[in-house]
Amino acid sequence: MTDLPNNPPNYPFNDALEISVVETNDKHNAKAAEFLLIDIREPHELEIAAIPGSTNIPMGDLPAALAELEIEDDTLVAVLCRTGKRSLDVAMYMHEQGFTGARSVAGGIHWWSDRLDSSLTKY
Repeated sequence: MTDLPNNPPNYPFNDALEISVVETNDKHNAKAAEFLLIDIREPHELEIAAIPGSTNIPMGDLPAALAELEIEDDTLVAVLCRTGKRSLDVAMYMHEQGFTGARSVAGGIHWWSDRLDSSLTKY
């Protein structure tokens, strides 16, 4: 891959609510303790492109699923969607629910494909 920045060009990255695809990938591959990668896309989207080992909880199912997640309030939870817009909404919602470690994966699966794994289909 070419030497791309960690976040999409001209992207207004928010440290308090977002995490880069590079940091997410590093923690996910290391199976870091106190880390969870949640993909909030719909099943038909996962058929197009998915990150192996991520936990799929469609966005609409997340409020009910939060009570069942066995994580601490400050656990780093990377939330992934297609472009980072839905996941940012979810990260803000999770913060409101007390999950202060929630972060949106900046640029979503699109930037993951551009920056880390071009074999992932962009849609």
